[in-house]
Amino acid sequence: MAEVTALYRYPVKGLSAEPLPALTLARASGLAFDREYALALGTTAFDPQNPEPLDKGYFLMLRSNEVLAALSTRFDPETGQLTITRGGEPLLTEDLTHPEGREAVERFFEAYVGPAAKGRPRLVQARDHKFTDGSVISPAFMRAVSLINLASVRALEERTGETIHPLRFRANIYVDGLEPWAEMDWIDREVTIGSPRLRGLARTPRCAAVDVNPETAERDTHLPKALKRHFGHVDLGIYLEVLADGAVAVGDRMAVAA
Repeated sequence: MAEVTALYRYPVKGLSAEPLPALTLARASGLAFDREYALALGTTAFDPQNPEPLDKGYFLMLRSNEVLAALSTRFDPETGQLTITRGGEPLLTEDLTHPEGREAVERFFEAYVGPAAKGRPRLVQARDHKFTDGSVISPAFMRAVSLINLASVRALEERTGETIHPLRFRANIYVDGLEPWAEMDWIDREVTIGSPRLRGLARTPRCAAVDVNPETAERDTHLPKALKRHFGHVDLGIYLEVLADGAVAVGDRMAVAA
């Protein structure tokens, strides 16, 4: 039987994953503090009072800014503090609930990313809005959580002969104990993981962001091309819509409706 092996959230789009022992999911809002913030490029217009979903190309992201992977970040929802380190060395700790803290974060990334930031990036947030890649598709996709079947990652490793770090795929839920690619058949089927009920929305297509090594920040693979060459598609993982509130914990079992 399949089992949850790891859980993550990504408070700031494009920045590092935060491992958690459990995730609380809500039908109305998805996963709290997941892609809650984003760093809009200096040329991006985004109105927090009237947020409109934008393609990820309007923000700092791994597909274009692999230097982000060299940073480790931690966000504390209770204090609003974002901490940034590199190689264990503290670089910045700022309170995102205050304008001065947000400005300090923006100036840090303006200097760190350089011309690719297209000016000073803006740390953006909006009520009831998430900066997920699926946000441009529908509200359901905006609030969806993502899942990776580790057996599918191993199947790709076998075909490419490369070791592939699962965090390249930046999912919320990682499971093991399934057949490779079993998740591809979950579209419109109900999935239970821990207490919440979910529904398969769509397979997750992969872009060049997954070619960035999360440990070295180097672009050292061509995984979308490898997926297409070996399996006839560029998908790995699945988006899940939350149907009922509940919590998922590491070690929880999962079941898929027939």
